[in-house]
Amino acid sequence: MAKSHPEAILDILESMRFTRDTSTALYLPRAYRPGEITINETCYRTPVIISASALEAGPAIGEAASLLESHAAPVLALDPEVVLLGTGAQHTFPPAVFGAQFLKKSIGFEAMSTAAACRTFSVLVSEQRRVVALLLP
Repeated sequence: MAKSHPEAILDILESMRFTRDTSTALYLPRAYRPGEITINETCYRTPVIISASALEAGPAIGEAASLLESHAAPVLALDPEVVLLGTGAQHTFPPAVFGAQFLKKSIGFEAMSTAAACRTFSVLVSEQRRVVALLLP
């Protein structure tokens, strides 16, 4: 005999494992769609720089290929140990001069799609890592 709808829902809920979000981060990416990043409850359609305790406007560029050496300065000012670059819907590589700014200071640097960068950022923040992400919508 088939279970009623409420009984089926209860079975699903009982099989799920919930964990409390104990992050002390003030800022976390909550959703990403091409052209749009939701951080906490606010939607952004322009590049942003985010750490667990800071959120600021990113450089006024449309794609990772437009990043300049000088665009690394506000990211470096947040004292990261790891920098993530979210390059939009598709993974692309930034100009080498941009990534070199982090590598020269022995700071980990990874470029990936923005969706992947949002997920990675959240994991690293939960591990109490000093991560900063430059996210392009």
